[in-house]
Amino acid sequence: MGIRVPLLALLAAGLALAALTGCGNSVPKGAVAKVGDTAISKPMFDHWLAAAARQQASGQPGQPPGQTVVPDPPNFTNCIAAKERLPVPKGAARPSATQLRAQCKQQYTGLRDQTMQFLISAQWLTQEAKAKGVTATDAQVRRAFEQQKKQAFPKQKDYLKFLRTSGRTEADLLYQVKLSVLTNELQAKIVQNKGTVSNAAISDYYNKNKSRFAQPESRDLEVVLTKKVDDANKAVAELKKGTAFKDVVKKYSVDSASKSQGGKLPGVTRGTQEKAFDTAIFSAKKGQLQGPVKTQFGYYVFEVTKITTATQQSLAQATDTIRNLLKSQSQQTALNNFVKDFQKRYRDKTVCAKGFTTSQCSNGPNPQSSTQGAQGTSGPSGAPPTRGGTTPATPQGAPGGVPGTPQGAPGSVPPSGGAAPQGGAPPASGGAAPQGGAPPGAGGAAPQGGAPPGATPGGP
Repeated sequence: MGIRVPLLALLAAGLALAALTGCGNSVPKGAVAKVGDTAISKPMFDHWLAAAARQQASGQPGQPPGQTVVPDPPNFTNCIAAKERLPVPKGAARPSATQLRAQCKQQYTGLRDQTMQFLISAQWLTQEAKAKGVTATDAQVRRAFEQQKKQAFPKQKDYLKFLRTSGRTEADLLYQVKLSVLTNELQAKIVQNKGTVSNAAISDYYNKNKSRFAQPESRDLEVVLTKKVDDANKAVAELKKGTAFKDVVKKYSVDSASKSQGGKLPGVTRGTQEKAFDTAIFSAKKGQLQGPVKTQFGYYVFEVTKITTATQQSLAQATDTIRNLLKSQSQQTALNNFVKDFQKRYRDKTVCAKGFTTSQCSNGPNPQSSTQGAQGTSGPSGAPPTRGGTTPATPQGAPGGVPGTPQGAPGSVPPSGGAAPQGGAPPASGGAAPQGGAPPGAGGAAPQGGAPPGATPGGP
């Protein structure tokens, strides 16, 4: 497992919590942003930006391992030089310096925004957890880290290789796991005591949604579908003589789906077939040959082989399902209300330096109109991470457990003591994970050995 070092010592040794303290509304010198009185330092930004660039480069063909060049504004001299050394596909023209500079600028902008969104979101989460008395102990963090590390990297050499190639330190990973623990604890506190559901509410829901707890009558059939009425009549004649249905189907039917099953068409419910055929099916008696029935698809000859009567769950039978559903809805409402307030409060006290603004900054673009850092999501900017929602395009191998990864933080359906009830757990409000939270490096590939601790193993 490697050397055990207290979390705080690792964080102090790394750059994960490097921050400045300032006052007023301006960003202190040497910082890229300030959340309340806590400034995010330029060295911390540079550290995570470099890690993001290495993560992104790991998934690009032709990129020499260990030779990632971080885009260097404003002239991008090193970035352009590195791109000029990359091989050009056969038959393609080598890009000009102007074109390479535009590529470097676009790459930098994307990495910058991801990095800023990660660092700002982390500050929002950390400060909110502190305000609500939510903590993540060293023991909790280490335990979660070791579990994820074991799953992602069964071999120590794979883990060490990831550290060498990703640009991240163990302190970085521990920091991100800490954020994951904090988000889980914070969510649990927000939804605490929000899941009480009265019997009256359960009864009211049942009475208004009885059809959701019913199963309609269904019928199993054996069918032959022909294009010509003469063929349908021939099929009827052969069936009446005792020829096996599957043999008649093989000879006459033009419906490939039922033909491949020997003519069997199970579980037909009312309203699912063409009108004339549907009427005939539910007027027929079991075991009696019917047809030909003319439809827009041809002529049906069929027999009902089984009738399953309609069923209706009683209130008692549906109670547990409804209770879980209403509990989930109540907790989701609490989370939605929290997120709305959370976003506004922290955006209002977040100021970013010129050249580092995102939609999370009070002096940045409007969250509703901005596309910065959207990363394919439709969620609100700067919200804590969600459970069960769609996460931004975080690559396999990018440490998660931070705002923007689905690690159980406020923003979506909370745990309700079990799986979502049948009949439809309510969709998470917003549906998608928030903008501005994916860890730096979106777009890269997974390192060998799996996703690192803090990421969702095997997925983004």
